[in-house]
Amino acid sequence: MVKKAPRRTAERILEISLDLFNRFGEPNVSTTLISAELHISPGNLYYHYPAKDELINALFDRYEHALNELLGASDNVRNVEDAWFFMHTLFEIIWQYRFLYRDLNDLLSKNRRLETHFQTILKSKTRAVRAMLDGMGRADALRIDAHDLEATATSMVVVLTYWLSFEYVQDPRHALEPESAQAALQRGAHHVLNLLMPYLEGSQRAHLQHIVGAYAPATA
Repeated sequence: MVKKAPRRTAERILEISLDLFNRFGEPNVSTTLISAELHISPGNLYYHYPAKDELINALFDRYEHALNELLGASDNVRNVEDAWFFMHTLFEIIWQYRFLYRDLNDLLSKNRRLETHFQTILKSKTRAVRAMLDGMGRADALRIDAHDLEATATSMVVVLTYWLSFEYVQDPRHALEPESAQAALQRGAHHVLNLLMPYLEGSQRAHLQHIVGAYAPATA
């Protein structure tokens, strides 16, 4: 039987750091706690990541890569079914790296690299949402003029960016725990897409209501 090669220490450090940051919030997790969780010395951790910001930046790079891969698919959205799947998948990536959103203002105030890169992410999200709305318009799934398209795209990005903060404020003890994931993601996707209701073609509006109704216990 061939034994699996052990995971590299640097990879394990990132995995444990992400888990701890998501569970307790980045400001509440020290490098000492991370090394203790890994059963390695602080010196071993510092060898791979000499500063906590380097850990955060490495995780952010992974998040940014995953996000950009998904945002490129926005051109393929043609109807509310596609839009629901796209938004839910987007929220899944945000959830995977939810510490970035839970502690967003604090992180941006301390980390200049994160500050500039997050501005780029907001622009990328907005471009992707515009592309999604354009595609739905070309497919006659919605009718929206240029002015309303810009305002609606911005509003959708605002909800995308701050939805988990809203969830957290409502229930700080449980909102960002793993067992809350699916309900939170469904609520988020619902409220983002609900902004399209005034512009959707009749059958598309009815279909979105049907999709939301299928998740009624989670989106109430």
